[in-house]
Amino acid sequence: MHHRWTKKQTIIAFNLYCKIPFQKASSNNPDIIRIAKIIGRSANSVKMKIGNFGNFDPDLKKKGIVGLSNTSKLDKEVWDEFNGNWERLAFESEKYIAEYLNKDLTDIGRSETLKIPEGLSKEQLVKTRVNQSFFRNSVLSAYNSTCCMTGIKIPQLLIASHIIPWSDADDKTEKVNPRNGLCLNSLHDKAFDRGLITVTADFKIKVSDRLFDIQNDEVSRIYFKELNGRKIILPERFLPKKDFLEYHNQNIFEKF
Repeated sequence: MHHRWTKKQTIIAFNLYCKIPFQKASSNNPDIIRIAKIIGRSANSVKMKIGNFGNFDPDLKKKGIVGLSNTSKLDKEVWDEFNGNWERLAFESEKYIAEYLNKDLTDIGRSETLKIPEGLSKEQLVKTRVNQSFFRNSVLSAYNSTCCMTGIKIPQLLIASHIIPWSDADDKTEKVNPRNGLCLNSLHDKAFDRGLITVTADFKIKVSDRLFDIQNDEVSRIYFKELNGRKIILPERFLPKKDFLEYHNQNIFEKF
């Protein structure tokens, strides 16, 4: 018989909740099996914990997806403490996983496609990599590893793109917030970063007319013109925050 869940284990489970599509939270999910092994719980127990968090999630409720109802006081405490406090969740949960594994945090995110600013100290670099790794995994999971503009599902081509750029984003509420992310393929991520393309507050793709001054032919029609006015594929949860999209519209789009 297992002991009660500890707060550290519950925080780690919440980290995982953010990183896997809710509909794929089964006891044979490899990520659930991996975390269960790390924290010394059964895969079924971790799956149930993820279901408990689903019960609190308003995004899932709006879609008619119901989590489990057998939640504990600790589950609610962790949800209330960390839901919205993304930077703290990312760093603390990864630190606890590293503690269980007797490892440090320096290897997290090394193999991932992250946008790491230059000139960081070693400590800042590790924290940034940990936070961006959490952000990337949460955003890709929310979009079921699908580019929200084109439907491309090739993992090697997908980027968790910041709506408010990392350099402009607030440390506590925006940098690591999955609602400040879109899952884009690398081409449209670059166009989004450079302000050639945006997403409006009603989740529609808007392409700059100036892009067609640069290249106006069959290629630009296929890759950009046909997307103009199309609604993005919406995520399972972590719907992009309208304030963030409006910031991109006003401060990044066509500011080149």
